[in-house]
This record gives sequence, C-alpha cells and structure tokens, in this order.
Amino acid sequence: MATIYKEFSVEADAAQVWDALRDFGAVHTRLAPGFLTDCKLDGQGARIVSFANGLVARELLVGIDEANRRLAYTITDGKASHHHASAQVFADGEGRSRFVWITDVLPDEFAAYVGPMMEKGGEAMKKTLETQRR
Repeated sequence: MATIYKEFSVEADAAQVWDALRDFGAVHTRLAPGFLTDCKLDGQGARIVSFANGLVARELLVGIDEANRRLAYTITDGKASHHHASAQVFADGEGRSRFVWITDVLPDEFAAYVGPMMEKGGEAMKKTLETQRR
C-alpha cells in the first residue's frame, strides 16, 4: 500500500485551522476553494466533492477527533481499491499551525496521481487558511 504524506506550516492559529478542517460539508469554501469547486452532503455521512480538474469523489466521514484535531475519511467509489486519508492540525507556536495530511492508497501506482493532487490541495489550503486568519 502506498502512503502519501504531506505536511505544511500555516500562519494561523490551530483552533482556526481546525475549525475549517472539521467543517466537513464546507471543504470547498472554507478549506480548499479553487482546488475543490463543490461539495454536497449526501445524508449518509459522506460528501460528494468536485475537484477543479473534473474529478468527482464520494468521501465517507470515518471520524472527527476533537481532542486531537484529527479528521479521517475514505473514498468509497472510484478506481482505487482502497483510499483512506486523515488530516490533523497541531499548534506550532502562537498564531502558527502544522497541518499533516496522510493518504493510504491501493494499488500503489495510484500514488503517482494522488500525490500531486494532494500537493495542489495543500497549496490551496495554506493560501485559504492564511488569508482567512483572524
């Protein structure tokens, strides 16, 4: 199984970053606008997200861990036989956070596609979170 690990610093308070990350149905407006163009909750614990490149995916919420500022989800359709991801926010000094995003995917070859998408997604998140900081 391929694991893709992305980590980046955000010039924003961890509580603010977590508030945006945990808002599962507003990922396209609060976390990664431009990278994501739409998000609809399906009423079954999942969101249907539309990416700027035309990809559409159903992401099932696995859990929200408030104490550890961690959100986990899995993609339940698509070409990958397995796709599980988590994102976690850590305080990194006053007004600064560390964002860690990890995805496991099968088959391994899919990492060549998912990795660059996560890179673009991380860039969009960092830009948005730093622009919206309080």
